[in-house]
Amino acid sequence: MQRDGKYIYCIIASEYDVNLGPIGVGGRGDLVSTIGFEGLCMVVSDHPLSKFVVNPENMLAHQKVIEQVMKEFRSVIPIRFGTIAATPDEIRNLLNRRYSEFMELLRQFENKVEFNVRGTWKKMGDIYKEIDNEHVELQKIRAEIESMEDKTKRDKMIDEAGKLVEHALIVKKETEAGEIINSFRRSVFEYKLNKTTGDAMFMNTAFLVNSGREVEFDNIMTEIGAKYNDRSDFVYTAPLAIFNFIDLKIFPEKWEL
Repeated sequence: MQRDGKYIYCIIASEYDVNLGPIGVGGRGDLVSTIGFEGLCMVVSDHPLSKFVVNPENMLAHQKVIEQVMKEFRSVIPIRFGTIAATPDEIRNLLNRRYSEFMELLRQFENKVEFNVRGTWKKMGDIYKEIDNEHVELQKIRAEIESMEDKTKRDKMIDEAGKLVEHALIVKKETEAGEIINSFRRSVFEYKLNKTTGDAMFMNTAFLVNSGREVEFDNIMTEIGAKYNDRSDFVYTAPLAIFNFIDLKIFPEKWEL
């Protein structure tokens, strides 16, 4: 018979027990509740210790539980996906040992939420033309390639041109993302640049925002969308838990997964 542990979603400060219903990770309908120590709590649900599946369904369930908690509490510290403790006492001991640290994090990030903004260029052909026009060295290499008959040398120069374009594209992404980020500087506490995917995505940025400034952020996004309408598409999601601004590692004495 497999033994259940406690799957952990996030940390909150609460003097009362929280019951979010049967929405726990794993698809068994496990009840999401809290385990606490002197007003400091972890939001948890039962989950088998010996088997944890990493899949989109469980990741979404993890996120949805935290979103539910955020509707009720002004300060929520998310825990990394896939974290399981063996027993309730293990959680209480952890809360006791790191009480001051966790309480300080809750104070530091009170009323803070995360907004994610992704920007992509609409017409990559236009972007590559801009790169050609902006780099004299690249223009020179392209001209030499067109007139070169030696295939070996030609292929070598094509490779060289490709590397120049690749580097220029990285610089262009950084420059254009920087212009967008500058528009938010007065409205956010900090930001984090995340990895972009593909040539067209030039921006993938997380912003740490006061939960009272969503409308202000939304207005700025509207202005940006209008300004870059012919050039770029933007997608932003909010409010989210502050995953990009805290990476809390917890190692209870009998951690099992």
